[in-house]
Amino acid sequence: MSKKSIGLVLIALGVVIVVVSMAADAIGIGNQVELGIGWKQQLGTAFGVVVALVGVWLAMRKPNQK
Repeated sequence: MSKKSIGLVLIALGVVIVVVSMAADAIGIGNQVELGIGWKQQLGTAFGVVVALVGVWLAMRKPNQK
């Protein structure tokens, strides 16, 4: 698997993590009773963004030239 392919997978995974983290209360997997974003959602969102950014970095890298 090329680094570009791995990067694209990480981008998709990061976006999914962000969406699930932000919508956790709405889809019933969160435990926040009142409205708002809890610390676990913020942590999950930050993790998803980092995963996606690493994916962008891998996907945009130029292959090693020999």
